[in-house]
Amino acid sequence: MFEPKRLHPIFIVINIGKRIKDLLFTFIALFFIGNKGNGGWIFLLGAAAIAVTVIIVMSVFSWLRYTYRLEQGELRIEYGVFVRKKRYIPFERIQSLDISEGLLQRMFGMVKLQIETAGGSGQDEAEAVLAAISKEEARIIQEYVAAAKQSTPRASDNLEAAIDSQTVYKITPSQLIVLSLTSGGVGVVISAVLAFLSQIDDLIPYGKIFRGIETWIVSNTIIVIAVMIFIGLLLAWIIALIGTMLKYANFTVTKTEHDLVISQGLLERRQITIPLKRIQAIRINENIVRQLLGLGTVFVESAGGSAKNQEGSKVMLLPLVKMNQIAPILEPFITDYQLNNSFTPVPERARVRYLFRNSYWTIPIVLASLFFWKVWGLLSLILLGMVLIWAVMEYKDAGWIISGQQLSLRYRTIVRTTVHMKKNKIQSLDIRESYFQKKKNLATIEAFVKVGFGGSGGKVLDLEQNDVKKVYSWYSRK
Repeated sequence: MFEPKRLHPIFIVINIGKRIKDLLFTFIALFFIGNKGNGGWIFLLGAAAIAVTVIIVMSVFSWLRYTYRLEQGELRIEYGVFVRKKRYIPFERIQSLDISEGLLQRMFGMVKLQIETAGGSGQDEAEAVLAAISKEEARIIQEYVAAAKQSTPRASDNLEAAIDSQTVYKITPSQLIVLSLTSGGVGVVISAVLAFLSQIDDLIPYGKIFRGIETWIVSNTIIVIAVMIFIGLLLAWIIALIGTMLKYANFTVTKTEHDLVISQGLLERRQITIPLKRIQAIRINENIVRQLLGLGTVFVESAGGSAKNQEGSKVMLLPLVKMNQIAPILEPFITDYQLNNSFTPVPERARVRYLFRNSYWTIPIVLASLFFWKVWGLLSLILLGMVLIWAVMEYKDAGWIISGQQLSLRYRTIVRTTVHMKKNKIQSLDIRESYFQKKKNLATIEAFVKVGFGGSGGKVLDLEQNDVKKVYSWYSRK
């Protein structure tokens, strides 16, 4: 690979598809413009034909001008149609190599290789992307990067097998089914469908379609709405279920000497490499259903990544696992962290603040409901009850613990979250006391770590004031 090489020609197809997708909303706007005036269709077709032609020509020239090679300890990439650009990336600067296989790549035995460096480029994508190279070429690049990090070359047999890897976790079929059933992806699907329908609302002749059954619908409104909602939710649930199963099928975590390697996906296969030294925090999320089942999801938050590739900095490490199994699974491989801790709760006198903070906004709703709807307004008390129950859960879940050089915070928003952060990874520690907190000797603590091109961390409200001072003293002591 010391001679300049081009990407596989399917890069042209990939690039055309990507550019057309980027211009999709422009095409839709042109469609509405062309649909309103005489001769608009000619303008629309002409503009679309010119745009597609330019995209095809530019994609071909981009492929011809894009070359890469390994030379003098660097990955050297040269590209650019009108302005020739050169990007040289020393192997020792490469922090991770993420490999994925879309349907098109798999048809031709290719993979997509994303290269992340310590500083990152700050651009929309990774530091460099080789969109269509062979698995053998990806393997060779992996070996050169591994050799640069470890001084001695190492070998890997294939794409699925990481270098001298140990299996940390492999999802089972039953876990995959439970993960899909409890993923909460239904909301995403419904939002996407509603957004799509709102964009094509003018294109569908709803009036013509439903005019014949309009009378029946009006006379059976409640039944129709109930059936439509049920069917819509059922379809959204099925779509989300299938999508989650395809995305997380064959989910496997392995560990090499310096990295965690995650492989996942059935149709689109991905391989993500997370250097252990770049881990900034370990986050455990439990939604309400999984919490009742004693299950949780573990994420690893790491530095680097890019503005667009947030997945590169917040990576799901264990999609679904029993909470009492997290420490036995991870601690032998991520030895810096202690994941089985007993948390110090917030004091009893903070309970009232949790109840008031969560429920004050419902009081005007309840009063207005009782005033205007009398007996039916009593139903608004259900809302108040649910909010109070949620407030009690937030109060009971809140807590903190220091274990050696590690600070762990636990709190609840929509899901219960536990964040484990090493002292040397915490970028800042924020302590706040409002007037009312000070009167009750309470305080809020928030810790930040650097994740990707932004920040992350955790916040716990209304801790014991002396506990907060202990955390601050622990953090400030060198």
